[in-house]
Amino acid sequence: MTTIRLCSPKDISKLNLSNLDPLTENYHRKFYFDYIAKWPTMFIVAENQKGEIVGYVMGKVEQDPPYLMILGDRFLPWHGHVTALTVAPQYRQMGLAKRLTARLDKACEQENAWFMDLFVRVSNKTAINMYKKMGYSVYRRVVGYYSDNPTGEGDSEDAFDMRKSLSRDKDNKYIREHGEDYRINPEDIYHG
Repeated sequence: MTTIRLCSPKDISKLNLSNLDPLTENYHRKFYFDYIAKWPTMFIVAENQKGEIVGYVMGKVEQDPPYLMILGDRFLPWHGHVTALTVAPQYRQMGLAKRLTARLDKACEQENAWFMDLFVRVSNKTAINMYKKMGYSVYRRVVGYYSDNPTGEGDSEDAFDMRKSLSRDKDNKYIREHGEDYRINPEDIYHG
């Protein structure tokens, strides 16, 4: 039985099993501690019966500064963001990613976020399909978002900005059809 619970500072040293995947972004320890301090209800782990961390999701809520509302539909309102989601290879296909993101969705709903978003490499078809099954759709393609390219095709790789409406966005105002065809540059994502 795997338990889903909030991450504690002691867990940071136990993330290695989940971070072995080459598609998982690895961060400095300070980055993980900052997430626990700033968004304690949005750093969630999956722990097996041996006490090993076999998966986690890190998230936050954010928005562009209010003075940028003049940007109209380019303004990013209050929303939840999936910073990282990973499950150890031997624990995949067991529904852990779905359970972790459901818990993050709930935390973002409690913060009254409009939608959830995340960035995923366009070459990571497995993750893209998983997110689509969870209700996400591609909002836009960010050209050259990742500065490396594990496929060996060029120096950088594009990302899909995927989104899922939360209950506050009853009209799906922040969702777009055919987002794969809507291209932007990385510098156009964040404004504040």
